[in-house]
Amino acid sequence: MMTMLTKRTGLAGAVLVLGLAAPVLAAAPTPGKRPNIVVLLADDWGFSDVGAFGGEIATPHLDALAQRGMRFSNFHVAASCSPTRSMLLTGVDNHKNGVGNLRESMPREHLGQPGYQGSLTHNVVTLASLLQNGGYRTYIAGKWNVGNEPYNLPNQRGFDRSIVQGDTGSDNWQPDKRYLPHGPTVNWFEDGKPPVMPAEFYSSEYFVDKTIAYIDSGAASGKPFFAYVGFQANHVPVQAPQAYIDKYKGRYDAGWTALRQARRDKAAALGLVPKNTALATMNSTDNWDALSPKDKQYQARLMEVYAAMAEAMDHHVGRLIAHLKKTGEYDNTVFMFMSDNGPEGSDYAQARLWLMANYSRDLDRLGGKGATVVPGPSWASASASPLATYKFYAGEGGIRSPLIISGVAGMAANQISNSLTHVTDITPTVLDLAQIAHPGSTYKGQTIEPLSGRSLLPVLTGAATRARGPDEAVGYELSGNQVLFKGDLKLVKNIPPVGDGAWHLYDLSQDPGETRDLQALQPEVFKALQAEYAAWAKAHGVLPMPKGYQPQTQVMINSFYNYWLPAYQNTVLATLAVLLGLSGLWWWRRRNRQP
Repeated sequence: MMTMLTKRTGLAGAVLVLGLAAPVLAAAPTPGKRPNIVVLLADDWGFSDVGAFGGEIATPHLDALAQRGMRFSNFHVAASCSPTRSMLLTGVDNHKNGVGNLRESMPREHLGQPGYQGSLTHNVVTLASLLQNGGYRTYIAGKWNVGNEPYNLPNQRGFDRSIVQGDTGSDNWQPDKRYLPHGPTVNWFEDGKPPVMPAEFYSSEYFVDKTIAYIDSGAASGKPFFAYVGFQANHVPVQAPQAYIDKYKGRYDAGWTALRQARRDKAAALGLVPKNTALATMNSTDNWDALSPKDKQYQARLMEVYAAMAEAMDHHVGRLIAHLKKTGEYDNTVFMFMSDNGPEGSDYAQARLWLMANYSRDLDRLGGKGATVVPGPSWASASASPLATYKFYAGEGGIRSPLIISGVAGMAANQISNSLTHVTDITPTVLDLAQIAHPGSTYKGQTIEPLSGRSLLPVLTGAATRARGPDEAVGYELSGNQVLFKGDLKLVKNIPPVGDGAWHLYDLSQDPGETRDLQALQPEVFKALQAEYAAWAKAHGVLPMPKGYQPQTQVMINSFYNYWLPAYQNTVLATLAVLLGLSGLWWWRRRNRQP
């Protein structure tokens, strides 16, 4: 149901919680004029990392967008980056668009199978292409990660101007520094060609600078623009300017359990989750009270840097907003903010030796150049509060993202929608806003996949309260973690070690923390939903996962085969040949030694 925030908490409560005024209606774009559209995609943010979703991190510019528009409290993405981005850009389920799994974590036996190419295939058309053909200027700056093949680069996928990082991530201070050994270099592309990158930058600042420059470069055309900013914040390596880090000193000394509870309480007060929402106890969350004072200090600093990186990103979002206000474009601009998946819960144990050789983890250097922060599973559980699990897994903490949409003509301000929504809904929503029809199943004479998503425009304007009917199911699978949403119910299975590999049934309207399994109370529904999921998985070509599969381990296996072995096999073979030769010489000399 769509509910006004002020109806849940009262006007005074809403103003107190958000620290913002509450106008009755959002500023409307000029009548008859198609809006500019800005998509702000954060990386690895938890559900309650945004202030307007219950967090303590200072995100005033995102909060202002939320107060101006609508927050979606039941919005879902994939549990890792490229599958989400593929659906955001096409409106088509990732198993149908070629990104059935993140290439870096894909089992080797899956790669190249139908739906598992690891990058966008020719059978989908991007949102940018449709907007470009429909008279929009189109720009992207930031993380791309849906394929580095020439036909898949942004300049061939509908973007007039682009500066993108084609990998899962990279250093935020040094653009050519890798964060993991996936390949020999970081893949940067500007308008389809390798650019000359600055020796140093700060990623959030750089991406906004480029976006502003692109927007200004086409202003004289009079055309509306579509701008997609793919931030690296807060992907590992978590890094931030020192001034932001200093602001959070001591803020997290009470630990992750206290933070998790505080965020749950605030999210409930805001009306984003039920007031009686229970908190799941995750098996990967450590006991804060059992840590030594030194360990507590170190762990608190990790979260201080994490919060600083998020605030720094919000600051640069504010710079973009200020620029659009200065140029008179703000009131005719629709903003959409979301995260590509839940917070990073991996501890990067498999890559510890590589990280030690390439990054400092000294307390006094955390967040700065040459240092890295890996928040870990305990802080991830707090970022996802009050939800369970995190990135890679299909609990709500891994796949429920904060979504904010503001600036739509005719929408009331300061609203919350609890309607089940999905990242595939973004493309049809943007097309509706731009007054452009999707071509259906044929584009420029080529067969393409039809849209999977639903337009959210009726919900945004108050014409409807739900994006989907109660009997319309939404399936999901990634890395063996499986879901079927139907109405308020969620059927879910998570693989070990975070999950138990068994099916569970939850009512998300009452229990978004997934703490009360309903399968024994509703056995017929439980069985029927399993059958419905099986039918969805078959129709979407979902492949079974190899026995013992774990995404973090697979990342290191793929790094070895895709990079280390090709790069160093000749050196290794030559070394082995020398060693074998020396061993043979030693054996020959020993055998022929005179008595």
